[in-house]
Amino acid sequence: MILKPINVAITDDHALFRKLLVDFLSEKKNLSINLETGDAFELLSKLKKVPVDIVLLDLFMPGMNGIDTVTILRNEFPDIKIIIVSLCTDLKIISGLLDLGIYAYLSKADEPANLLQAIVAASENRIYRNKLFTEALYIDKEQKINRQLKSPAYILTEREKKIVQLLWEEKSNQEIASAVYLSVSSVEKLKQELKERLEVKSIIGLFKHALKNGIISIQTTLAMQ
Repeated sequence: MILKPINVAITDDHALFRKLLVDFLSEKKNLSINLETGDAFELLSKLKKVPVDIVLLDLFMPGMNGIDTVTILRNEFPDIKIIIVSLCTDLKIISGLLDLGIYAYLSKADEPANLLQAIVAASENRIYRNKLFTEALYIDKEQKINRQLKSPAYILTEREKKIVQLLWEEKSNQEIASAVYLSVSSVEKLKQELKERLEVKSIIGLFKHALKNGIISIQTTLAMQ
């Protein structure tokens, strides 16, 4: 259920698919389609004038592809949440997009309910973890295990491990703060410090580090889906 107003932009070069998305989402309470474009250039030019919370973005489009668009969006509009909706299911490509900080990756073959769940998760500043997401994380884990590290890995403290585990369990900052006996602001600061120490750009980067080092397990998540 969508409890607060969400402004959505849809960018896809297939007009029929855009219309289907608009028709489906427009029926949902508290969800507004504020922008609909057929290419990334139009999206980027209009975002400065139109309030948007979440962008639903195709991956392969003429002119500028989704990967380049995500990079620009993250730099110029960091508060906008990005959800990729694409026919592509290449796990290596998806893994790279996760590193860029998207909030969800859905196949166009997914159920409409999955898209709504992803929109709600992104609006609440949560990563939407579906099967594609977890499989892409697993691929990345295997690649990093087989890659020789250039420098010694930063070793997380038990408290830091606990925080990453709670993030993986989708706990809120308030719930994490209570569990590790810190203030909410201290938890937020510690999350940022962890990203800097591990040289990752997002919470997903923390997850990848935790998977590689056995702090969290992806098998449990896959079994639940």
